[in-house]
Amino acid sequence: MGTKPPTGLRYGAAALLTALALTGCTRSTPPPPAASTTPSPTPSSPAQVCTSLVAYWVKETLRGGKWAGLDWEQKGLSNEQYAIHEEAVAAGREEERTAGLDKALELVDRLVAQRCAAQNGATWSSENWRPVKSGP
Repeated sequence: MGTKPPTGLRYGAAALLTALALTGCTRSTPPPPAASTTPSPTPSSPAQVCTSLVAYWVKETLRGGKWAGLDWEQKGLSNEQYAIHEEAVAAGREEERTAGLDKALELVDRLVAQRCAAQNGATWSSENWRPVKSGP
């Protein structure tokens, strides 16, 4: 006949086996993501970013929005985008006087999209921008 292991060792082995059984049922890493059926969004072109940004601020100006009075830097506009902004605001105000706000907002969308596309996003930086100096 064999000898029985000490009681503490039996309980320790049982606890270890239980812990291994419980942790063996779970994954240590998350499962891979399921294949998505929707395509991932394509990055926006400079012209699309320009159109979205400038048209937003022009519409805020025409509507008299709370933040419409921010300067071009606070709005995140380049000098070229600001020039488009000012042109679109003037055209929008003229259109609003003759045809109403809704027509003015439609005009802004068209005008800004055309100008941003023609200038490939109008991302030329501000006049006071200087390239970083290299070397001492």
